Amino acid sequence: MIHIAETVGVASVEHFLAPAERTRLAELMADMLKTDDGARFGPERRTSIHEIPGHTHEQAMAVYEPAGRIEIGTIPDDAEKLLQAAFDRARPALSRAMPSITTCRPWTYVEYGPGQHITAHLDGIAPDPLAWPRQIAGISVVIAEAEDGGAFYVETASSEHLWNGQPTNPAAYGYAPGMWLAHDGADNSATWFQKMPRTRWSVTPAPGTALLYGSQLAHGTLPVVSGRVAKFISWLTADSAPTPTGGR
Repeated sequence: MIHIAETVGVASVEHFLAPAERTRLAELMADMLKTDDGARFGPERRTSIHEIPGHTHEQAMAVYEPAGRIEIGTIPDDAEKLLQAAFDRARPALSRAMPSITTCRPWTYVEYGPGQHITAHLDGIAPDPLAWPRQIAGISVVIAEAEDGGAFYVETASSEHLWNGQPTNPAAYGYAPGMWLAHDGADNSATWFQKMPRTRWSVTPAPGTALLYGSQLAHGTLPVVSGRVAKFISWLTADSAPTPTGGR
């Protein structure tokens, strides 16, 4: 059963990547960005992994990454295999923190330079949180730190405005008793989200440490002041119901 604590929680897996693995990943991504069409991942990029219903890709990018960033949604096969192997190694630690997790989705590479950041938002469980699969948490692994700035943060909130309601008969949908589902559109495109009081918790993890942040927990990054921060991100999911589903 998926518990609400998994979707609003935080956790870390230290040494998720070894130093040699970080070096190899950095080399693979540097080679990819050196190609003639490398600019299409940065200043020439017109699409994003983030979407806002009723908004164009350009509008969503302006909300989520107002100063831009490098984003590579399909990374080299060798990088993907290395990161998935790290996920498999970390399964025991992951399952203690968020036991519903079964799968790690394909990884995305992002890089931020001076002034660049990602604004606060929720990833959400799924467009339809009563269907499968479901996002339990995001995962972020830094492979290169900025000289200054760029810290990751989560934001907690007690406001009722964040929540859409509770599923009727939660067990029929694989949820533990007491489950709540957040509103869609919890990002800076929504006035209610901008105005909602939140408490920010910032962290600068050691390179190679994996951060886990629940799918119903607001998160973002502070602007980079100097240098560049490079990281890989993905989403950890529960792919099927632990018990047969039923009606509402």
